[in-house]
Amino acid sequence: MNWLNNLPITTQWLTGLAVISAITFIASIIFIPWLVTRLPNDYFIDKKRHPSKLHTLHPSVYFLIRLLKNSLGVILILAGIIMLVLPGQGILSILVGIGLTDFPGKFRLERWFAKQSAVFNAMNWIRRKAKIEPLIDP
Repeated sequence: MNWLNNLPITTQWLTGLAVISAITFIASIIFIPWLVTRLPNDYFIDKKRHPSKLHTLHPSVYFLIRLLKNSLGVILILAGIIMLVLPGQGILSILVGIGLTDFPGKFRLERWFAKQSAVFNAMNWIRRKAKIEPLIDP
């Protein structure tokens, strides 16, 4: 037990972790349902990803939106990983974060996550509560 006394954990560290945990928990309760309800109900059944409507925008606006979208996605992925051990909707946060980021093979990974019954049921539960048509099972 002496090794515990040598750890550089301070009250400030623990307070900071508690604050981060509370913020990610509250953010997940607000933003995850909002994002899940914005998905089209057939999002996961197509073999290829739906074409983006952003391509019709001016190139500078398109770049800025993609930058912001990818940044938010990375933040949600990191918050989701943190929420796997702290309170919050970790797996759903990771799924939504992946949905916002752009990388090769992303759609296949999204579909794999959505095929997990716990994730799929949680997303449809959120949509049911919002009185939105459920997602079609991939």
